[in-house]
Amino acid sequence: MGKNILVLGEIRRGKILNVTYELIGKAKELAVKKNEKVSVLLLFDSIDKKPEYLFGFGADKVICIKNKSLFFFNQEIQISVISHMIKNINPEIVLCGATSSGRTILPAVAGKINTGLTADCTGLDIEESSGLLLQTRPAIGGNIMATIKTPNHRPQMATVRPKTFSIPQRIDKSGEIEYINLDKKFFESKIKNLSFTDLNSDEKNIQDLDVIVSGGKGLKRAETFKTLYNLAELLNGGVGASRPTVEAKWIKYPHQVGLSGKVVSPKLYFAIGISGAVQHLAGMQTSEFIVAINKDPDCPIFKVCDIGFVGDLFQVLPKLITAIKEKKRF
Repeated sequence: MGKNILVLGEIRRGKILNVTYELIGKAKELAVKKNEKVSVLLLFDSIDKKPEYLFGFGADKVICIKNKSLFFFNQEIQISVISHMIKNINPEIVLCGATSSGRTILPAVAGKINTGLTADCTGLDIEESSGLLLQTRPAIGGNIMATIKTPNHRPQMATVRPKTFSIPQRIDKSGEIEYINLDKKFFESKIKNLSFTDLNSDEKNIQDLDVIVSGGKGLKRAETFKTLYNLAELLNGGVGASRPTVEAKWIKYPHQVGLSGKVVSPKLYFAIGISGAVQHLAGMQTSEFIVAINKDPDCPIFKVCDIGFVGDLFQVLPKLITAIKEKKRF
């Protein structure tokens, strides 16, 4: 096949994850620059959308592999099937979500097909002079942003955190659907699923929210997060956190925003008592509107925010909450 960009779609318990649509949209941008096509590989037992639904986001071809063994995630089967399909499709570029499953299978796939992998990319582009994929990600503990190229091996492979790119507006578009029947040996595994338990939690997934109120070490103590919860409730949002507050056990890990946490892209993001380290900025800088509160006028967060309050958060935050309450009364 060749001369195409392959997106590895992710389906969890029959549902296509949003990261698939995000990557298809980005792949289409890259494909236009290289005059190539976008293919999507779907592995599933059941699926909530018809495969042709993906054409509207930029896919030119959807390759489907359906097998009952694909309902639960099995890394051994996924690695075997994906490695085989990449060798047969022979794409120039392979993109996958940096989800728990993507991070598990892609390094092994890269090893099996003898190519490189750039993980947790925050930016992708095409170099005009060479046509190579430019893969940007934080390096050296997040202190610099490195741009990586793969000049000598194919395919060029990258994983991207969910919410790094926006989902494109869906359009009416047609394409090609292909169902592949692989030999049963590809679905044999020494790993057997014994049971499955859903993670029960009353907490909202911050990646799904339009409003996130995040706190950093400037809060000074865990108890201050109660005030952030109050603000988040007023705005029908959720609470996020910087890495130091999670490490201090002020709040649990699912709230962590940043390279070692979650990448979020809400309509409104509050950064309260957060200085704005590179690791944190990489996790929230695509937010539509950013409000920052910090007493240090020179901290990095003020370089990316839309509105910044320079002052003591313990004085600014109560006034902000009071103002919002007054506004909501009318």
